[in-house]
Amino acid sequence: MATLIDGKAVSAAVKERVRQTIEANGYNPCLAVIIVGDDPASRVYVNNKKKACEVSGIHSVEYALPQDATQHELLSLIDQLNADADVNGILCQLPLPPQIDEIAVIARIAPLKDVDCFNSLNVGRLWTGDKTFEPCTPAGMIELLDAYGIDPTGKHCVIVGRSNIVGKPMAALMLERDATVTVCHSKTKDLAAITQQADILVASVGKKHFFSADMIKAGAVILDVGITRGEDNKLYGDVDFDAVKDKVSYITPVPGGCGPMTIAVLMKNTLRAYCLQMGKR
Repeated sequence: MATLIDGKAVSAAVKERVRQTIEANGYNPCLAVIIVGDDPASRVYVNNKKKACEVSGIHSVEYALPQDATQHELLSLIDQLNADADVNGILCQLPLPPQIDEIAVIARIAPLKDVDCFNSLNVGRLWTGDKTFEPCTPAGMIELLDAYGIDPTGKHCVIVGRSNIVGKPMAALMLERDATVTVCHSKTKDLAAITQQADILVASVGKKHFFSADMIKAGAVILDVGITRGEDNKLYGDVDFDAVKDKVSYITPVPGGCGPMTIAVLMKNTLRAYCLQMGKR
């Protein structure tokens, strides 16, 4: 039976370290969260981030714009928050309504307040090794590996999915940790032949049970980022958990694996943003 990687426990530990650092030093970091419209999933995510801020000792401020808000209105708000010295991090909940250009919005957030690490300047710094922040979901997976003593050095890490949020930045972080990295995607030929070689498999497809046991190497470490709601209203990962749990060495459950780590790293990034802006270590 594989060792279950407990994202909830590791996430709680990360947030507790953030809280202790803030309390010990008398810091007062602030995260501004912007939500546009009334998408139910976005509302859940924003509420979870606000709760995490409370637990971590971070002040959070929500800015809710209506579904029909214009791009000019949103960019003006971001400009206001960029100029506010009391705001250290800015997060704009995605997706945005169709009338708003997400790329323009991400680009407008000041790099030192871009706690999601989506701004192209911060992405470039990530790839050149001069990073300001680490993107939340990939960095959360690195936290999980560290918490369980899993060293990527020399291991073959296969990442399935090439999104700007998970796949691409995860490749950068794993290269930094001296892994040998292969990135696969929807156009990859003979995917199973590649995933069977993975010492560490990062599954980020978004399709329920896409990866069967015969696609997985014995003893592999599985980081399952995918999440799909089934017809039974339960949440499922990309990897068929029950089919592989006796074949692999470590595996993240869905839910409760990689998901909680995203918000935990957001708390770390907000604290780091505060320290950078205030000239603190």
